[in-house]
Amino acid sequence: MSLDVSPVASRIPIVDLAGTLDDARRRADVAAAIGAAAEGTGFFYVAGHGVEHALIERAFAQARTLFAWSAERKHALKMAPGEAFGYEPLNTETLDAASGTDLKESFRVAADEGVARWPDLPGFRDAMRAYDAAACGLAARLIRLLALSLGEPEDVFDAAFRPASHRLRLLHYPPRPEHAGAHQIGAGAHTDWGGITILAQDDRGGLEVRDRAGDWLCALPVAGTFIVNLGDLMARWTNDRYHSTPHRVFNRPDARGRHSIALFYGPDAGARIACLPSCRRAGEAPRYPPITAGAYMAERWRAAYGTDGAQPASQM
Repeated sequence: MSLDVSPVASRIPIVDLAGTLDDARRRADVAAAIGAAAEGTGFFYVAGHGVEHALIERAFAQARTLFAWSAERKHALKMAPGEAFGYEPLNTETLDAASGTDLKESFRVAADEGVARWPDLPGFRDAMRAYDAAACGLAARLIRLLALSLGEPEDVFDAAFRPASHRLRLLHYPPRPEHAGAHQIGAGAHTDWGGITILAQDDRGGLEVRDRAGDWLCALPVAGTFIVNLGDLMARWTNDRYHSTPHRVFNRPDARGRHSIALFYGPDAGARIACLPSCRRAGEAPRYPPITAGAYMAERWRAAYGTDGAQPASQM
């Protein structure tokens, strides 16, 4: 995928969730807007989401402190082969072979488990668990709205997400190094693997989304919103009616770099993923055979990392 395509002004819609908890008509209207976005770019912003600003800021503050540590201190938390949580240094991951290794570092959090690699950072664990709980609450609301948008009962996905598989990933894109390769960027073009991704991004920008026409759209930061996208598993579930969209990240040229926090939210490993009735015409065969979510994610993890991993939730 060429990196010399000039991005165009964003056509990613903003969906306001205000009023969807207690107003069925409002919920139906918002679901229709989400459905239109899912069939288009596969990305949309959400406003009126109810996640407290202070909670988001606390999580970002902890992430910035962690990534400001010395390389030696961060490397003590490094992920071991086959693990799905811990620290990943710069140039660890290659999301697009044409771009080379990614110019980012990250820390994968399993907020609902006793993980040995919690950093020795006061308040970190509490901040991440609180953020994870709030973001998962938002994700559960969005999953129900996605069900409505497909013309399915609002609870059609509930059993598959009970419990949900979810992981946080803290991401830091430092300023572009002088020795970087010509096509090397923060995160090469890729799609996410799972159900939905909820991304909190700082004010630096750098995220780009490729629409169905092949144009790269700037997913600029919008104050008070998260940006949401669907993963490959949701596209498979909907028989490709809904779109899992390629996206990439460029490093900012200034000294501050870029920070973001991604929640990857997917169905339970044992959930059966099969084409929904609303997503195929009469007489049309599903494009994909049924598979469990766990088998699908393990398959993707093996292809990317050569190992099964520990309950992988996504490649990001």
